[in-house]
Amino acid sequence: MKNKNEIRLFKHKSIIKFEGKDFLGEVGIDGRIFKALTLARISVGVISQQAIENGLSVLVNDSDSEKAVNCLINEFASERKNGKVSLIYSINNVSVIGFESKDYNKIASELARNNIFPLILNQVAAESRVNIVVASSQDEKAKNIIEAEVFGKPKTVHLAIFGHGNVGTVLIDQILESAEEIKRRKKLQLKIVAVSNSRKFIFDKNGLDDSWKKRIEVSDHIASPEEIIALAKDNHLENLIAIDNTANKAFVANYPSFAENGFDLVSSNKIFNTLAIEEYRSFRNLLTKNNKHYLYETNVGAGLPLIDTIKLLHLSGENITRIKGVFSGTLSYVFNNFSVRNDAFSKIVLEALEKGYTEPDPREDLSGNDVARKLLILARELDLINEFSDINIQNLVPLNLLSINKNEFISRLSELDEEYQKIKENQAPDHVLRYVGDLHGDLHQEKGELDVKLISVPANSALGQLKGSDSIFEIYTESYGENPIVIMGAGAGAKVTARGVFGDILRLSETK
Repeated sequence: MKNKNEIRLFKHKSIIKFEGKDFLGEVGIDGRIFKALTLARISVGVISQQAIENGLSVLVNDSDSEKAVNCLINEFASERKNGKVSLIYSINNVSVIGFESKDYNKIASELARNNIFPLILNQVAAESRVNIVVASSQDEKAKNIIEAEVFGKPKTVHLAIFGHGNVGTVLIDQILESAEEIKRRKKLQLKIVAVSNSRKFIFDKNGLDDSWKKRIEVSDHIASPEEIIALAKDNHLENLIAIDNTANKAFVANYPSFAENGFDLVSSNKIFNTLAIEEYRSFRNLLTKNNKHYLYETNVGAGLPLIDTIKLLHLSGENITRIKGVFSGTLSYVFNNFSVRNDAFSKIVLEALEKGYTEPDPREDLSGNDVARKLLILARELDLINEFSDINIQNLVPLNLLSINKNEFISRLSELDEEYQKIKENQAPDHVLRYVGDLHGDLHQEKGELDVKLISVPANSALGQLKGSDSIFEIYTESYGENPIVIMGAGAGAKVTARGVFGDILRLSETK
């Protein structure tokens, strides 16, 4: 005996569609359909009317679709001749999913998040019974989503992770270590189904485990976001999230394709949010169109809740007048230490590199580009249309060291020592060096003023008292006046950034 709450899946079906006008509601139409198909020995399933589309749909077995179309063309020959029925045709390779639910709207929302839109919906209100028809390529995915909603089973979220350097590797370890606890507490099953670097990738629809490093070493799959998207589709995976842990300028070109193919996105890569404003806005529109989300909290404050705070203030109507602070955990570490120690500037930069605080090429930090990108991201959260070229950046790297390769630059770091020692010694008493980003000006206009530069501040000031690799952000608003909202904490390091990315994944997973 079948459980009435059982979710039933019927494959290999076809929809026979009528399109026309003035025949809906006409007495005897349903009877003629059943009679004609019965005489042709064709089993009939759901009949559904779509008044808005002036259409009517009948469900039959795939093997009977051509026969059913011809049968009904003959039966409704006069209606086709007088224009009441304009088309009779089949949509093949569909499946029917039947289940009981008192809240179909929630299920419909979850299906839509995964780009599944039923071709036919049939509801029996008295029995809370629902039948939906979906493309066969989506039936297993739809069934999994419905099961999670109807039976309260753990929701499976499939993760594709791009980049497994410092941050990526730590993130994978964090997810694998926490997976069982998250499943127990939050009813979320996080499955890492793909890991990719710039050369190759691995994929496992059942989820990767601790052996992923060995597997990617021997993988012969050439890195291809397109192939990972195709594999996710072929394996009917629902609740997809693509995670970008690279610093790759070319990789962000894949973001639109991910969004169009059912993926939400999480990124620690700052590049996309600092592209030309047209691309920035176009992608936001694409996300809205596809009902997808893009989270990037770690773009500015690593694990600090900075972007969320600014979004909430801005959306609530609070007038933000200035944002200023030490945006780079890397340069925070460098100047916090250089200001109070007798060590050479180059020694401290190398320390930051060894601790994993810097980008692989320290010039990305020392050039000010990293801070500038973060400042621009915050400007755009305030709906300003500044471009990267609008930012006044003080580059800490001499011109003669900008064009050499990374390894040579690192070997010649000591060439910076004399200049920065002079800057340090020429400060006022009890002052320290800080590399700051400053968004200011009339922020009611289309553009603000963005400055990134090295300054000297009193050692007893909020900026001057920073320690280690901490970052500090001062958010000035109309309501708070001269007393800024201050957010301060760890601003660099693989563990901190990975934890922030993990937080974005969980936030997305719980809302999917």
